[in-house]
Amino acid sequence: MDPLVQLLKLLVLLLTLTLHLMALLGCWQHLYKSYFPYLMAMQTAKSNRKMESKKRELFGQIEGLKGASGKVVLLDLGCGTGANFQFYPPGCRITCLDPNPHFEKFLTKTMAENRHLQYEQFVVAPGEDTKPLADGSMDIVLGTLVLCSVQNPRRVLQEVRRVLRPGGVFFFWEHVAEPRGSWAFLWQQVLEPTWKHIGDSCCLTRETCKDLENAQFSELQME
Repeated sequence: MDPLVQLLKLLVLLLTLTLHLMALLGCWQHLYKSYFPYLMAMQTAKSNRKMESKKRELFGQIEGLKGASGKVVLLDLGCGTGANFQFYPPGCRITCLDPNPHFEKFLTKTMAENRHLQYEQFVVAPGEDTKPLADGSMDIVLGTLVLCSVQNPRRVLQEVRRVLRPGGVFFFWEHVAEPRGSWAFLWQQVLEPTWKHIGDSCCLTRETCKDLENAQFSELQME
């Protein structure tokens, strides 16, 4: 299907030529970083309604990880607008990390709406470089739809392991590449060059499962 993929890629490129030219000239990134938080804020409510049951099931496990103090120190990796805050149990001390500084005002608003949480700080940094955070300082690291858009997933997972305390837990929720040879994978290949520009560098064909398997966590559960 390679010739077909290349042909369809060319057609999509022609249809989105202005976007690609803006990216090539360096105009798109600054504009995109400014408006993307607004787009995310608009989509949050709809997305959370769609995934509510799964998020409650996954994040409900946080309750059992609280220590004697009833508190848990949590790093929200690629926090965005704070879309997951409403699903965290009381007693969470939240550190937010995202490379886009324009998310901060949205985070402030979301935290004000979730008084059951304790907001620690917002760190503007990529997931590959979390130097402001000390080794073993987090009980939990949590990321949803993050590993698809980072530059170096292997490095991000190394940083996750570094900041987690012994016995800490990394919760993740990611989309992955469809099976090779499928029509779904074909369309992922076709759309990926354009989608990276409008999906915050999201790589549709990234095989995130392999990155997680190679990260050497003491235990790994995926479904």
